[in-house]
Amino acid sequence: MNPLITEDERRQLLAHGQARSAGQAIDPLPVVRLFTPDAHATWLLAALDPADGDTAQGLIDLGISMPELGTVKLSDLAAIVGPRQQPVMRDRYFQAVRPLSEYLRLAQENGSVVD
Repeated sequence: MNPLITEDERRQLLAHGQARSAGQAIDPLPVVRLFTPDAHATWLLAALDPADGDTAQGLIDLGISMPELGTVKLSDLAAIVGPRQQPVMRDRYFQAVRPLSEYLRLAQENGSVVD
């Protein structure tokens, strides 16, 4: 189990990933928000590839004013540490209030993910 996401979040992410793999056009609510506490990177993850269970899809904001949809491996995120040796963390209080496409639109307008 990856410490960045809970088992319940993993189930939700996989369900969205399976729908995408089946060709369904979905615009899900992001399931989890990951961030670097000592840098300005944020990942709003909405789906997990059921083929490998590691490749997540969502809104990626690396803190350089260019947020975009993309993929990232949870195993890679688990290995990241920021400038003050802080690991990537899960926002335990994150509750999505809009679909992923709306987070993307707002992030592109503002230059960063807006919660």
